[in-house]
Amino acid sequence: MASFVPTSADTLEDQRLYTRARLTEVACLDCLACVGVKKNSEHHTSVQWDDEAKRHCPEMSRRDRLDGRAVTPACPRLVASIEAAARDGRIPIGAEDGY
Repeated sequence: MASFVPTSADTLEDQRLYTRARLTEVACLDCLACVGVKKNSEHHTSVQWDDEAKRHCPEMSRRDRLDGRAVTPACPRLVASIEAAARDGRIPIGAEDGY
């Protein structure tokens, strides 16, 4: 259960910007699971998984739950796919307007 559910238009827009703005779709080169990726810097990568991507990825579909929260360390094959996309210039690097 969410501890805070935004209701104001400004807060909802901030939430959208923080979680979805500038996401680039990247497919894993191994299992083809598609995730949304944003790189605010060379060392900071945000990855947004949806339920379909989690089911598609053998690594993520194996993960057990710990204390009621999904344990989501990075899938090494997806990390390699994201790094390749960043090297190829398919993922812009750097925050814009704070996002």
